[in-house]
Amino acid sequence: MPYVGESAALLTSLAWALNSVCFTLAGRRVGSASVNLLRLLMAWLILAAAHLVFDGSLFPVHAGAARLGWLSLSGLIGFALGDAVLFEAFLLIGARLAMLLMTLSPVFSALLAWIWLKQSLSLPRLLAMGVTLAGIAWVVWGEGDREVHPHRWRGLWLGIGGALGQAVGLLFSLYGLAGGYSPFSANLVRVSAGLAALLIYFGLRRRIPSTLAGLKDRRASGLILLGAATGPVLGVILSLVAIAKAPMGVAATLMSLSPVLLLPVAHFGFKEKVGVHAILGTALALAGAAALFIV
Repeated sequence: MPYVGESAALLTSLAWALNSVCFTLAGRRVGSASVNLLRLLMAWLILAAAHLVFDGSLFPVHAGAARLGWLSLSGLIGFALGDAVLFEAFLLIGARLAMLLMTLSPVFSALLAWIWLKQSLSLPRLLAMGVTLAGIAWVVWGEGDREVHPHRWRGLWLGIGGALGQAVGLLFSLYGLAGGYSPFSANLVRVSAGLAALLIYFGLRRRIPSTLAGLKDRRASGLILLGAATGPVLGVILSLVAIAKAPMGVAATLMSLSPVLLLPVAHFGFKEKVGVHAILGTALALAGAAALFIV
């Protein structure tokens, strides 16, 4: 079947865009903390059930201590910490701008690979990073003359933190995936670690009952379930198919289209004023992020 990878990449962008909208709407009802814990709990139940069906076990206990350590650290930073600040950014600056800031993740990944893995950072890649930053700055600067939220700058920094958390989580996951380890099992380990970290954190603060109380809101619970299914589960699986079946540059470009897909959602759904600068700046940021995977 032709264009399987390209189709999976487009569906990945759609899944992540839907995921961000669901969590934004749910967060407005029950708070970002409840969203973060509940979506990992729901995602873990889905992934564990699927792992039991296809692998015969609820958890890959025979993965090895070193592999489990790297993947757990990746899940702690990516899911528990990185997504926690990203979900708060959803509430403060909206899904569209928060997802645009996530295009900084490839920039952070390139810098971390240069520092940690000693990979070269060529002039074309530096230029691509500059284009990404310029596109984001254009959008943020163009919206600076109108108040989006009283805590706008806090939301921007949280969005940047979410992108950094994703990049660091990806770096550590590379060690856990070494030797051709199953990405599906790896994802279950990462989600398990993130969920365990949140349960310990909220448990120590005696906030588990109040955080789980978000389940009483049926609409919020439905949105979180849909977001969990389309994000940590379906989105991740589709992204793996895309990377396996399509050229990396093409897959990365198509998977980065979430901010573009969110432009009409922000305008018609969230009643945001999306100007020409937002459209052009978003396109520029995505072009720079895509170029990082090509040059």
